[in-house]
Amino acid sequence: MLLAFDTATPLVTVALHDGERVVVELSSEQPMKHGEHLAPLIARAMDDAGIVRQDLTAIAVGVGPGPFTGLRVGIVTARTLGFVLEIPVYGVCSLDAIALEVVGTGAASGSFLVATDARRKEVYLASYDPDARRLEGPVVTRPAEVATAAPVAGAGPSLYPDHFPHAIAPARPSAAWLATGVADELIDLLDPEPLYLRRPDAVAGAPRKPALRDVSSLDSSGTLP
Repeated sequence: MLLAFDTATPLVTVALHDGERVVVELSSEQPMKHGEHLAPLIARAMDDAGIVRQDLTAIAVGVGPGPFTGLRVGIVTARTLGFVLEIPVYGVCSLDAIALEVVGTGAASGSFLVATDARRKEVYLASYDPDARRLEGPVVTRPAEVATAAPVAGAGPSLYPDHFPHAIAPARPSAAWLATGVADELIDLLDPEPLYLRRPDAVAGAPRKPALRDVSSLDSSGTLP
């Protein structure tokens, strides 16, 4: 049984996958309560599925990019469970999980972007091809620097509608799609290390990370000119 969860956004999401399908998915109802909600949601998911911790065979955790506090809660929990139960722990880029749901639900028929809230009036951004393969990113940037009419999933469009007017679902990662991506080998696996991507606050002369180009400029081969 694969346990998957993501804490890269204000709401915690947890799911269980039995190797064939997702059997349970739960989400927190209050934002910014990662420490208080993650463990109870995991316990409730296992109760709903009728399993105990010893039935878990692997753990998948969203590694961001996202705020430090949320990622720390999720990744430390995943590592601790993996160590105690002696099972593997897989990291997944949270933007990749959103992209997988975009394609799996048919929310976009071509290339698209995923933009999530990075706070400080910035977004975490990555571009994807029609099969949810990441083309560029993730980076942290200001919405005005990457304004586009292309389809954009994640929280970015609701936060910055003037810069991302073509909003598509979902707005945040789903542990069910994260679990499906890992179980069905549809998503890249990473080490369970946090992706913060935050620009340094005080580094003299530090070069700025390049912003992603508009996916509307993608050619037929799926590359940017």
